[in-house]
Amino acid sequence: MSQKRIYLDHAATTPLLPQAREAWLHGADIWANPSSPHAPGRAARAALEEARARVKAALAWEGEVVFTSGASEALAIALGQAKAPLSAVSPVEHDAVLRLAANAPSLAVDACGRADPADTGLAGLVAVQQVNSETGVVQDLDVIARSVRSAGGVLLADCAQGVGKRALPEADLIALSAHKFGGPIGTGALLVRDWGLLHPTGGQERGYRPGTENLPGVLAMAAALEAGSEWMIEARRLRERLDRAIVQAGGDVVAAEAHRAPTIGAYRMPGKSANAQLIRFDAMGIAVSAGSACSSGSLKTSHVLQAMAYPHPAEVIRVSIGRETTEAEIDEFIAAWKQIAGIGARA
Repeated sequence: MSQKRIYLDHAATTPLLPQAREAWLHGADIWANPSSPHAPGRAARAALEEARARVKAALAWEGEVVFTSGASEALAIALGQAKAPLSAVSPVEHDAVLRLAANAPSLAVDACGRADPADTGLAGLVAVQQVNSETGVVQDLDVIARSVRSAGGVLLADCAQGVGKRALPEADLIALSAHKFGGPIGTGALLVRDWGLLHPTGGQERGYRPGTENLPGVLAMAAALEAGSEWMIEARRLRERLDRAIVQAGGDVVAAEAHRAPTIGAYRMPGKSANAQLIRFDAMGIAVSAGSACSSGSLKTSHVLQAMAYPHPAEVIRVSIGRETTEAEIDEFIAAWKQIAGIGARA
């Protein structure tokens, strides 16, 4: 095995891009409060609004942008301030949604975790993610959006794993987090189709999010978005290479028949617990995870795999690919997988 550590947990967080780091440092030099009326404050405000326009342009978004501390806060604003009552959420949503919508009706999902668009024609707020953070399964949000809107409802989409990697879906409220696509931790946004969808609560961001804006983080997020997603072609090739190798080695690819994001794969190693796998991989210099980063340390069975009625949830790990991932790293992971599984060299 290589002496250099291999990082395959990019869905949890991914390295800060050089252009984002440079933008952050520039923002740190514009240290005044954007809400202050004096000249330094006005300069900071101008930089903030320029960054807002850049974010909208990079995402081809014609609605409004509320800067937040990340996707979790964006989701909290959407769920807590939406004028439409909460009607339903998919059971495979991130914990950040489920914690705030614990009493909401749950949509039915199939064995791949996909919500049935026919069941989403509901008035009120409907929450369905774009890309599942554990399995990589992509929801058909454009079809779901038409179903929701036909009933006069509002669609909230957690796009933390999709933004910066694929086009935005046809949703009314969209949550994103910069550190998932090469921006800084602690920065995100809520995209709002129309201000009329939310109750303002006062404070900054036109009264929809109190708190001084994180100007360095916002500038870095804009720079990361502008870096583009051309690398996804290589990510797909690497993920497909990994899928084939896992199957050939006797493992299972979770939701293999579904449309999945190129950056995330969930894999079962028969007879080996996920926790045991993580310990072995880490000892071999390879960083992977079991489930999403927010719940991987809880030792609880994945709620995503439970909702999918997956029969062996305790044996599944997640591998997630980033810009920096190489074919050699994927091949080293495959060799390590075989060793832990007891194929070839004994574990």
